Amino acid sequence: MNSYIENTCKDISPAYGLFFGALANENRLKILNVLRKKALNVTEIAKVTRFEQTLVSHHLKMLEYHGMVFVQREGKFKFYSLNQKTIQPLLDLIDTHMKQYCCKILRGER
Repeated sequence: MNSYIENTCKDISPAYGLFFGALANENRLKILNVLRKKALNVTEIAKVTRFEQTLVSHHLKMLEYHGMVFVQREGKFKFYSLNQKTIQPLLDLIDTHMKQYCCKILRGER
């Protein structure tokens, strides 16, 4: 564990709540999955997800705050992209797990 984390999170347990709390919302997960393909602005995300722009903006603020997405301004637009270093590999790992275990549960298999 790096020294910054050791100094700021002596007990890392509460950080798990922050992290998984951010992921626990179905709308935020849908936004993250949309951003897996490419960086988009709020209007584009709203169109793909069929969410209101204000809802998209609200969720993007939380995802950005938690370091799951990054924002880059291009002219008058802000483009949001998935954190490729940590969140992309995590979502890939979750996909693998879900396909192997959770999808079986949904199909009623054991």
